[in-house]
Amino acid sequence: MTPPTATPAKRTLSTAEERREAVLEAGMTVFAEKGFLGTPTTEVAKAAGISQAYLFRLFPTKSDLVLAVIHRSNDRIKEAFANAAAQARTTGEDPMRAMGEAYSELLADRSMLMTQVHQHAAAASMPEVAAVSRAWFAELYDLAARETGADAEELHRFFATGMLLNVMAAIGADDEHGPWAARLRVC
Repeated sequence: MTPPTATPAKRTLSTAEERREAVLEAGMTVFAEKGFLGTPTTEVAKAAGISQAYLFRLFPTKSDLVLAVIHRSNDRIKEAFANAAAQARTTGEDPMRAMGEAYSELLADRSMLMTQVHQHAAAASMPEVAAVSRAWFAELYDLAARETGADAEELHRFFATGMLLNVMAAIGADDEHGPWAARLRVC
């Protein structure tokens, strides 16, 4: 009698788009630790569970990968702002306040925060990052102006407060660090 043959387990292959998504998620986490310039692509590939060669098939250059991670991060912020403003309008709340609260929640995600911090730092030495950052800020400004109807001074204060929140979150300043921290965090 012949023993039954085992049916080999069916292997599920990931699509290039699924791998791309995995790389972007891994990229946000890995780049958050050491920055865009200080992180080798081998670390991103390893975190995504792919070879470096495959990473470069998905993103032909490190710059392409960096820009894709920055776009991912920036898109999350724009989406959070748009969703917060829409929700605020349905409940009669202030859209600007809702967008500020949504941003504060995003900053609780260390990878998200550090991706933003590294984006600003990289913009100083990577012209392509500076260009993407300027375009993104323009889009975010337009979104905030459209959703809130705020004037230039209110928008200036809103964005300045957002940048202050970035700094406070990056240095880990909270109420326990003294009255100065408590006052700055409540702007």
